[in-house]
Amino acid sequence: MTRSTGPAPFTGFTSEASAFFRGLRDDNSKGWFEAHRDVYEASVRQPLEDLLGQVQDAYGEGRVTRPNRDVRFSPDKSPYKTTASMWAGEVGGVYLSVGPDGLDVGGGLYGPSRDQLARARAAIADRPRAADDLRAIVSRLESRGFEMAGPPLKTAPRGYDRDHPQVELLRLTHYAAIAKLPVDASPQKIRGIWRSVEPLIAWTAENVGPAVSWP
Repeated sequence: MTRSTGPAPFTGFTSEASAFFRGLRDDNSKGWFEAHRDVYEASVRQPLEDLLGQVQDAYGEGRVTRPNRDVRFSPDKSPYKTTASMWAGEVGGVYLSVGPDGLDVGGGLYGPSRDQLARARAAIADRPRAADDLRAIVSRLESRGFEMAGPPLKTAPRGYDRDHPQVELLRLTHYAAIAKLPVDASPQKIRGIWRSVEPLIAWTAENVGPAVSWP
């Protein structure tokens, strides 16, 4: 009888992953990518797939991004992304990107839809406890070296007074935080970063909910 096996253990990334993306940044061509595809598969894609397979039970379904860029409406016709990433979650979730300069690791709600932004801003403006909770989460993450995904709006969003007491939170365009790690950061360090953003993920689940429309 064949015994079923779970996802392969995630053991981390190596310097080969960042070296691959530095080379791709210098020569973003199909010829270069195909000549180094074995490095991409072994050092980038497979570790991302292994990591995703291990965290979906905790955070929800996810995916690994494709290496190809969508160039249909872009003046930049470079065929490949110079980073690769994975995401797992429902409303909010966890995120990891690997690129030429290391890892970006974090989580929360990226790219909220229009209706999600409206609900988040209503919660911030009209429910003091929700605003206080978010402010405390953001402050704690920033004190630990995280950066909020952004950039924020330059002023209050339409329909809100620029002197609103919660204007700093209302200016947020994402409800997600990122920390930078070296490419060879341990799996334990990556998971520790994700544990740190779990309160932010929980805030989005409670106060925002899934997208109804897009964008």
